[in-house]
Amino acid sequence: MIVLGIDPGSRITGYGLVEQRGSRLVHLDNGAFFTGVTLDFPRRLKQIFDGITSVIKEFSPDQVAVESIFLATNPQSALKLGQARGAAIVAAVNSGVQVFEYTALQVKQAVVGEGRAEKEQVQKMLKALLGLPEVAQADASDALAVAICHINSTKMISKTVNNSGAGSASWRNYKP
Repeated sequence: MIVLGIDPGSRITGYGLVEQRGSRLVHLDNGAFFTGVTLDFPRRLKQIFDGITSVIKEFSPDQVAVESIFLATNPQSALKLGQARGAAIVAAVNSGVQVFEYTALQVKQAVVGEGRAEKEQVQKMLKALLGLPEVAQADASDALAVAICHINSTKMISKTVNNSGAGSASWRNYKP
């Protein structure tokens, strides 16, 4: 299973691709789309949409996992972040890929085992889990963590369903 993790942002959108091969996690790629501040906002959203679409075309992920919106003190920033997330989600759904959503707390819990972990802890754990030669760019690291969170959550839900015959998902699922 290949998962594309996305850390959306109106100026920088990170992405990370992780493949689950048996019990191993394999790093495929990561990076970020820097939309810049010189473009008007609709063109920045198009860059996010086009960037995510091109990554999906290149790697053909089975599923996409996106970080949820956090509570922002600035309403304007929260609106722009929501629109950037929307562009990424629509790119995935438009490409026919199922989308799942996780909170930052869920991501940190799944990767580090502690929901209040610092960014540096998450980055060090990602480096160890994926055998990265160096710590990835901050937004790309967050995206890799979202992908790993989804893989780990999928395993947990699968075990719950297999063991009890019933399960409940703690994520939002957007089907294409």
